[in-house]
Amino acid sequence: MKMGTQLIHNGYETDLAIGGVTGALGVPVYQTSTFDQGDLSEHREYDYARSGNPTRKALEDIIAALEGGAKGYAFGSGIAAVSSALGILAGGDHIVAAEDIYGGSWRILNTFYKRWGLEVTLVDTTDLDAVKRAIKPNTKAMFLETPSNPLLKITDLAAAIKIAKDAGLISIVDNTFMTPYLQRPIELGADIVVHSATKFLGGHSDVIFGLAVTRTKELGSQLYRVQNSFGAVPGPWDTWLVMRGIKTLKVRLEAQQAGAGLVAQWLKAHKNVSDVFYPGLPDHPGREINAAQSSGAGAVLSFKTKSAEQAVRFLGKVKYAAAAVSLGGVETIVSYPVRMSHASIPEPERLRLGITDTLIRISVGLEDPEDLIEDFDQALQ
Repeated sequence: MKMGTQLIHNGYETDLAIGGVTGALGVPVYQTSTFDQGDLSEHREYDYARSGNPTRKALEDIIAALEGGAKGYAFGSGIAAVSSALGILAGGDHIVAAEDIYGGSWRILNTFYKRWGLEVTLVDTTDLDAVKRAIKPNTKAMFLETPSNPLLKITDLAAAIKIAKDAGLISIVDNTFMTPYLQRPIELGADIVVHSATKFLGGHSDVIFGLAVTRTKELGSQLYRVQNSFGAVPGPWDTWLVMRGIKTLKVRLEAQQAGAGLVAQWLKAHKNVSDVFYPGLPDHPGREINAAQSSGAGAVLSFKTKSAEQAVRFLGKVKYAAAAVSLGGVETIVSYPVRMSHASIPEPERLRLGITDTLIRISVGLEDPEDLIEDFDQALQ
């Protein structure tokens, strides 16, 4: 079965999949905090909604199937999914992480978990020798993100994950930008995949949500203990919204990706643009690697103006895009990483990574690309 079909036909086509009797084309929203236990001598699957909910279980099974993993877990946000995956580690453990990850992941690694004794080494994961050098005797995990946020750097997932496996490490991959429609890290050997389902999986900028998938049931049991203990779980209505969003992922992402390619090519030739970062461009570093491990370049790109003043003016002048935090919605969103997604990273580190005050990230939506290009042109003048 091809992925586009699996987005619709994944075992949860009707309410019959969870014991319903109507054949309704959709999983019901079980809006409840607790469940009647009846005869206490008989164990029932659900007791308290923090520990499990039928609506949530349906989505958890769906994302596990789409990613090709054993178990799926839902969380109240993308960063809750990341934090919970990291929560299987212990004080004194060491993790090797990509240096150019989402700012929220950078923050949780370098503040909260450091306070609890987790050691962190940030490296350029496109440099496999640097990855190998960063591994220490107490290293327990590797955290990867590709394409990276916001410079779209490409890590060779299969090669990096092999390094992790050879060293006995757990590999965690953030697959938010690509989704399982374009990239499936577990098929490349990853142990845990995390998503901000707020983005492309939900797809409509109307829900905050996180998902994680484990390669094995054993690792899933570890992650479930963290999920149940932390309690950073979503409500059933938000869960239903993400399930609905997943059904249209193919048509949304294909259209958004096509638009992103046209916008990237146009920006490349603009007189007020110095750099464009998009895996679909012929000269993008790691383009061949991305093409080998993914079935597309995605719908997110970044570019640099020739001055900070131009960048700020662009954000203020665009008409057909929201100047906002987040990405992956049906509307185009332009963001300013130095003040938004990566504001928590100290300025010297941001500059070293190339996250400058001239950098703008674009998540291309479903508007007509010609209208977007016309709008961006007037905003860049």
